Amino acid sequence: MADNRFLKTEGIHNFRDFGGYAIAGGARVKPGLLFRSGQHMEATDDDLALVDSLDIRTIVDLRGNTERAGFPCRRSDSFCAEVIHHDGETASAPPLDVIAGSGIIPEKARQRMLALYTRMPVNPAMISMFGRYFKALDQRDGGSLVHCFAGKDRTGIAAAMVLQVLGAHHDDIVDEFMLTNAAPTTEVLTRQYLPRMEAHYGPIGAEAARNLIGVRPEYIEKYISQVGQSHGSFDGYIQNIIGVDEAMQERLSARFTG
Repeated sequence: MADNRFLKTEGIHNFRDFGGYAIAGGARVKPGLLFRSGQHMEATDDDLALVDSLDIRTIVDLRGNTERAGFPCRRSDSFCAEVIHHDGETASAPPLDVIAGSGIIPEKARQRMLALYTRMPVNPAMISMFGRYFKALDQRDGGSLVHCFAGKDRTGIAAAMVLQVLGAHHDDIVDEFMLTNAAPTTEVLTRQYLPRMEAHYGPIGAEAARNLIGVRPEYIEKYISQVGQSHGSFDGYIQNIIGVDEAMQERLSARFTG
């Protein structure tokens, strides 16, 4: 099942359909409408043709201005989707507390990622973008694709929120989040991300790299715990902070489940 979720790409990391999950009452999240990935800077012509073939009419780019300028996405000549992005910065990751050139140990990498998921719930840019993502799902036809740089942290939470709203089980939401570690294109992200980090911080060993470019269950659980402490539950945060009221939830369920 996991392998079937990934779409075959050469220059786009972690491109997958996150539909198909069971929800209460025997229905499922419809496949072929909800896609997620990393950035498209190295997308090949075949990758771009694949994007065009999926009837993706909305792309939600969770990256900030610096990332988008430094890593511009490739688009096909026939590309006509609306791209929604934030005019500003969106990153929630704090700087690594290590001496430049000294290298990154696994625990420092892990703590940095946990800090990212602690900060993301109160990041105004991310709150705005998650809200705009849900509005697009509610108002726009066709398929949608949400992505950030790596397609795993900001994008992972966006996908988790959608599945939560649609009624997927918590275990399935975590499993979907963890599928990033099975992506067949990890070398794409490794090539794009690790050299920049090593140029500043020094050597990054295999375990530290896994903590940085992969995901762990505790990452998403940290996010859910943070929003639960401040808003009572994941559902409460999505409704009260992201702005998905009951009427929108009903419309989204009618469209994306069956």
